[in-house]
Amino acid sequence: MPYTPGFTLGEGQTPLTEMPELAREFAVARLAIKDESRNPTGSHKDRMTAVGVAQALDFGAHTLVLASSGNAAISAAHYAWAAGLVCEVATYEGLPAAYARQLDALGARRHVFADNAGRWDFVRERSRRPGYFALTNYRLPALGSAPLAIEGYKPIALECLTDGGLPEHVVIPTARGDLAWGIYAGFCDLLATGRISRLPRLWLVEPFARLSRVLAGGALNGMYPGDTAQFSTAGATVTFLQWQAAVASGGGAVVVSDDQARAARRKLTAAGVSAELCAAAGLDALRQLRESYAIAGDAHVVLMLTANASRDPTWPDEAA
Repeated sequence: MPYTPGFTLGEGQTPLTEMPELAREFAVARLAIKDESRNPTGSHKDRMTAVGVAQALDFGAHTLVLASSGNAAISAAHYAWAAGLVCEVATYEGLPAAYARQLDALGARRHVFADNAGRWDFVRERSRRPGYFALTNYRLPALGSAPLAIEGYKPIALECLTDGGLPEHVVIPTARGDLAWGIYAGFCDLLATGRISRLPRLWLVEPFARLSRVLAGGALNGMYPGDTAQFSTAGATVTFLQWQAAVASGGGAVVVSDDQARAARRKLTAAGVSAELCAAAGLDALRQLRESYAIAGDAHVVLMLTANASRDPTWPDEAA
């Protein structure tokens, strides 16, 4: 890790919970859920933000700047406030009111843009100013978020190994792919040090075809727009890092529609698991991967639960 110890609010060491009934239903040997909603602000983003804040403080920055209308914005605002930093967030129009209230309460400065290009232009311009630290990507072709910050996701690999053994497959909700790459990098470190003998296959779950189209021959720097209620995994771009995580691990991409994600969430709710819609999509991805025989019946699978249902703007209206 680039900063040990770094700035922390107690993120990490989230529970890995075995789900034997769901394992039987989906006909796999073992199924476990890695519950990232247990992080301080309620999502996996806290792991990245903590390392990003450590880097910003190391660089003498006074302001975090990022493009986000979801979990990354909430996380950055909390951590910046705790670290005594200013936080500027470039958001979409139509930011959910609950998110806006949280950002305002934490003193974050919101800047609203109609499209992704406007948000990235804003972050790019701010990043050129002295004292500003860009937490998220602002260039095309997109690489990923702040290079050291996304290493904050690497301990997930070690936690999975320590708490449940080495899985054959990890299923990961994906927008830009920072989480997927961090998990991949963590397992690569474990492989390089002899702690494991192989990499798990990483399956990146998306609400409409983006990475799937790239893997089928589409341009990595292309735009792949789509509409979705899976708010936290929306977006039209693919990053090199998510492509690398899928290809180098022998995994791939799985498209899960909103209706499929809702059906999967009903199953998770019945099993006592609260899941943001895009996180629930991982369960349907497992169904698809079993039906295509990409995941065998004797497999050990980990689903990444990136946030719980409280992060969905329409919850609980969609609960039925």
